[in-house]
Amino acid sequence: MAITIYGIKSCSTMKKAFTKLDEFGVDYQFHDYKKQGIDKQSVQRWVDELGIEKVLNKRGTTWRKLTDEQKAAADANVDTAIEVLVENTSMIKRPIVEGEAQGGRVLLCGFNESEFEQAFTA
Repeated sequence: MAITIYGIKSCSTMKKAFTKLDEFGVDYQFHDYKKQGIDKQSVQRWVDELGIEKVLNKRGTTWRKLTDEQKAAADANVDTAIEVLVENTSMIKRPIVEGEAQGGRVLLCGFNESEFEQAFTA
């Protein structure tokens, strides 16, 4: 299985995801947004498949710190929202888990224990 988990190391939701992947014996690479950033193509792929509503975290402090104009622009245009996510990786819902598992492609956004079980157990 070739899995990459994207997020921020200190996030409590990330810790749940790491623990669950370890329980399932899944080998994974960790991509730390804070240290490595993220490319626009990856964010575009996630938004295309999952939708901007799922990928963009509007509940965090980073979103709340944006100006009203920035929020309105992101709400009005998906391409603008993707640019905002690339520049403010803390606003990407965590974790994003992507790769191949059980012979199929996996793309998960956020931690949902049942989705993890479905993706990583036979």
